Amino acid sequence: MPKRATPEINAGSMADIAFLLLIFFLVTTTMDVDTGIIRKLPPPVEKNQDDVEVNDRNVLKILVNSHDLLLIDGQRGDVNMLKAKVEDFMSLHPNNPKYPEVKPKYIKELGKEVMLSKGVISLKNDRGTSYGMYIKVQDELAKAFHEMKDQKSLQMYGVKYSQLVDPAKVKIINKLVPVPISEAEPENVGGE
Repeated sequence: MPKRATPEINAGSMADIAFLLLIFFLVTTTMDVDTGIIRKLPPPVEKNQDDVEVNDRNVLKILVNSHDLLLIDGQRGDVNMLKAKVEDFMSLHPNNPKYPEVKPKYIKELGKEVMLSKGVISLKNDRGTSYGMYIKVQDELAKAFHEMKDQKSLQMYGVKYSQLVDPAKVKIINKLVPVPISEAEPENVGGE
């Protein structure tokens, strides 16, 4: 009996199927995108620049230790009350020595002088602070300033800050509600 020839398998269609499967998985798979904290960094400090003296009453000191405990001006605090504390601290309280001083600032776009707080938020973390706690604190700070921008935008333009479409109005709100956050380099505050 003669040997029968084995039929060849057409591999061309297999390559097409593999290619289609690859495209299917690329299209349907979600990619994790790293998100960060949106914050405008200050310009680099010049070498011969002198230290700036800041009145102690103008600084709200926030410290997160290695056990994720929060201290606000030396008093134990809760991350859930941080937003309200920052909003209260940064709002204007003229002639009240428990709050930051106020200063006049000329806003060219408004054509007038307005009173602004000299308050600064000083944030310091321990090297052992967990990433989760760090992000919670940053979120509360961002919420506080966003809320203050919403209030100012509603007062001036009748819409929330996020709904402003005119770049000139956004610029005015950003000048009226600056985000003065000073973040110190982490150190071993609580040891180890």
